[in-house]
Amino acid sequence: MKGEKPYLGRDGKQTKPGKAQTHDDYLARVTDNDKRAALEQLRKAIRAAAPQAEECISYDVPSFRVNGKLLVSYGAAANHCAFYPGSVLKMLKDELRGYDTAQGTIRFLPDEPLPRPLVRRLVQLRIAQRLSANT
Repeated sequence: MKGEKPYLGRDGKQTKPGKAQTHDDYLARVTDNDKRAALEQLRKAIRAAAPQAEECISYDVPSFRVNGKLLVSYGAAANHCAFYPGSVLKMLKDELRGYDTAQGTIRFLPDEPLPRPLVRRLVQLRIAQRLSANT
């Protein structure tokens, strides 16, 4: 609309007020500081576990790809944050006891972020799963 200020992402570049185009843009739009901090921590943990992964936006949430295949995603919802590592959750049922999980999803509160070792294990399992699917 006329007279509205353009939305600026964290990098200072103008973006459309609609869908995020980058991880930084998505995170800049998360208005709850605690959620944003928890998601930034999760992003760093994923990057550390999969330095070869490429950042992208998939299904309107920040995601990572390896060899062009979706690896994991994360996002903010109204009442929680979420990590989407896919079907590898089934492999760690015992370790995930106590977490709010659903098909391929772990929901968590911003003040109780996922532990880095757990994120690393899930990402590594997902990488192995993706690589074995290519052979």
